[in-house]
Amino acid sequence: MDYDILIIGSGPAGQHAAWQAARMGKRAAIIERKPRLGGAGLQTGTIPSKAMREVAYLLSRSGGMRSALAPDSRSRHGLLADAVRRKEGVIAQQESVILKRLLKHGVALIPGEASFVDAHTLQVTDASGNARKISAEVILLAAGSRPRRPSNIPFDKKTVLDSTSILNLRHLPDSLLVVGGGVIACEFVSIFAALGVHISVVDSHKQLLTYLSEDVVGVLADSFLAMGVDFHMEERVAEIVREDHGVLTRLASGKEFRTDAVLFAQGREPNSAGLQVDKAGIALDEGWVTVNAQFQTSVPHIYAVGDLIGRPALASTGMEQGRSAVLHAFGGAEQQAAENLPMAVYTIPEISYVGKTEKEVQQADIPYVVGRANFKDSARGQIIGDAQGLLKLVVDARSGKLLGVHIVGEQASELVHIGQLVMNLNGSVRDLISNVFNYPTLAECYKLAALDCTHQMERRNKA
Repeated sequence: MDYDILIIGSGPAGQHAAWQAARMGKRAAIIERKPRLGGAGLQTGTIPSKAMREVAYLLSRSGGMRSALAPDSRSRHGLLADAVRRKEGVIAQQESVILKRLLKHGVALIPGEASFVDAHTLQVTDASGNARKISAEVILLAAGSRPRRPSNIPFDKKTVLDSTSILNLRHLPDSLLVVGGGVIACEFVSIFAALGVHISVVDSHKQLLTYLSEDVVGVLADSFLAMGVDFHMEERVAEIVREDHGVLTRLASGKEFRTDAVLFAQGREPNSAGLQVDKAGIALDEGWVTVNAQFQTSVPHIYAVGDLIGRPALASTGMEQGRSAVLHAFGGAEQQAAENLPMAVYTIPEISYVGKTEKEVQQADIPYVVGRANFKDSARGQIIGDAQGLLKLVVDARSGKLLGVHIVGEQASELVHIGQLVMNLNGSVRDLISNVFNYPTLAECYKLAALDCTHQMERRNKA
């Protein structure tokens, strides 16, 4: 075999798989079809969208003490081109870091597009059309996903956009229609609404982010309404037509919208089509690669991780999946994956959660209480002017064990890790109450919410 392991894709999942294999002394190589490293996570998705969000976020901060330095609204125009330029700088710096780490660990980089010849052999075709065959004992698929682009949507990267092309806009549209109510759609609604663009949202569901707690999503929806966003829920798009000066969108209900641009953000598709996995005997489910608990495909020495296997399709989980797959493939010490994985939605305000929702606890027939702490009740919340922020704990009413943490507000994606650690250590609200938090901080809200829980538990016991 040419290598111990061949990894298709240089995104977060592929990188961490390669580093783990190299640390175990294995001959590892990454095959990357794009001219730049990092996959969608770095080049077209996670990092660029969060970099753009930072600009919008800073412009949107005008509460509390920050009102004294609120930016002039006129400064919003002409911002986008500079923000895109700075975003490219962030990407380039991160790409350099990735390259140095891979080279430091002795991971080989092979440019080109990979496809299976047989279960142990890949054909790699470079940009010039030259092909060569490479074999390995283990093959790991981390080819990622791409925005779903239905054939009836007239994408042109200028006025009809997907979540990749919208990141390259150089001028702000006056109006933007967003099709979708999921994570990607909501993140872009936040960015462009905060930059002063009039946004209309069309989605077939009753609420945004349907899998989240209603009260948490309610805070986000109120924030969107305050930024002038219009909602058209339980509606479906019938037709999108490019016009000379914008886009016409017709809904199944008969409503029509004329906007400067449309963002179609309804799901992603796996990058499995070009791999020719049938030649290796790998099973697919509507394009997604099917794996077991160890991330093995239907062919035991071929693994798949990251977006290619579907939900949760997060960079953080993909990293752990890549590492775990390599450990399993080469008989390394089995590492127990964290039971409770944090999720984050980088909207304005942020949303993050870990563990169970109230609905899930009810379905499991677990007696529970909910403790809440509003950011505005903490000194830090008042200083930063976060009047809507909320930290919510879902707790077993019998033991006080923490079952879920749900946060909406500033730094939610950072704060959630406190609750995650308590949960993974089988902790309870009493651990949060006995802990000492810096003052003033938003983390104090954990103690406030925990005290709310114990108060309710005491009332239940007395009853």
